[in-house]
Amino acid sequence: MKLVVQVRLLPTPGQAAALEATLAACNEAATWVSEVAFTRGEFKNFALRKATCDQAKERWGLGAQAAQHVIKKTCDAYAALKANLRAGNLGRPGSKRYRRAAEKPVSFRPEGAQPYDDRMLSWQIHDRTVSVWTVRGRVKEVAFTASAQQVATLAQHRRGESDLVYRDGMWFLNATCEVPEASLNTEPVDFLGIDLGIVNIATTSDGEILAGRELNRVRTRERGLRRKLQKKNTPSAKRRLKKRRRKEARRAKDVNHKIAKHVVAEAERTSCGIALEDLGGIRERVRLRKPQRATHSSWAFAQLGQFIAYKARKVGVPVVYVDPAYTSRTCAECGYIDKANRVSQAWFACRSCGFVDHADRNGSRNIRARAWELWRRGAQSTAPAPPPQQPGGAGRKRRITASDARCASPAL
Repeated sequence: MKLVVQVRLLPTPGQAAALEATLAACNEAATWVSEVAFTRGEFKNFALRKATCDQAKERWGLGAQAAQHVIKKTCDAYAALKANLRAGNLGRPGSKRYRRAAEKPVSFRPEGAQPYDDRMLSWQIHDRTVSVWTVRGRVKEVAFTASAQQVATLAQHRRGESDLVYRDGMWFLNATCEVPEASLNTEPVDFLGIDLGIVNIATTSDGEILAGRELNRVRTRERGLRRKLQKKNTPSAKRRLKKRRRKEARRAKDVNHKIAKHVVAEAERTSCGIALEDLGGIRERVRLRKPQRATHSSWAFAQLGQFIAYKARKVGVPVVYVDPAYTSRTCAECGYIDKANRVSQAWFACRSCGFVDHADRNGSRNIRARAWELWRRGAQSTAPAPPPQQPGGAGRKRRITASDARCASPAL
């Protein structure tokens, strides 16, 4: 399994200036290469390299490896754009959004990430330093910080390229690691049903409720603060907005990592599989009142499901997705289905047999029963497989990049 270990760099002011100049030069060169590719209609790596490599090295002072990575990054950007257009992620053909994306060259931000291979970047893991190529020469002894588990993962499993990232005034390296997977447990003794929600982020069929009240309070407070700052519209307010952006998303991601780690550890300890709801398309199906829309839109159920799935795959725990229809209205004891069974958000009371339970716990038991039935019928684990290998151009073996791997830290 391919995972990404993210470490934070701690460069000196001089080292940071060299890194910043390198990102600016590489992304400016990538934007120029993109314009050439768009004008010629040529998006293949080898052909584009012949047309632009020498000039990119001469104009922006790039090394041979850096120039090749710039060209490959441009080709990958057009490949991603083509896939998004084909999938309809940028609107229907002919729409304003579709034309805005398709009728002009791809451009790159000055601080956009840049891939590095082992010729451009060397790790001194024992000393917690790296040596990085820049347009101002090789910068050595750039310190980085990481947890003990991350350092161990880097030392044992790092493979392929790493991405240099500048975000919110901080420098990071995203290193790709190939972590071995445990063999899949093909004979689970039972399944652990997981009911995903907004008030309670996850509720297990064993009765454990992982509440999201604190996260929801933070989301509400941040939303109110953003509203006030946007109304002020002063330079100071804009600086505060910029400083706080993505903070809420990072907090939610951290909570989801912890919940996923706990759920998978419990399933592994009890030799159980994991049953999840297939909630795809729920945002399009559900109609909500205006006060509820922001809360529902910020519900990171897909991210939590992905975290559970890849962590389960790593330790060999099977994962089965089930149809969530009527799981909140069905009695886990007698199977009676009625809308009136759901007395409130928190409580379930069966109108047929009188069974009373927490509503999310009752739903998780229904999810567990459906997964167990599917498994008995021969359903396979649906934990995601590694991403398919794509041709790298010119018949050369494609290197593993950080963007190919799962963007999560094994330390969580």
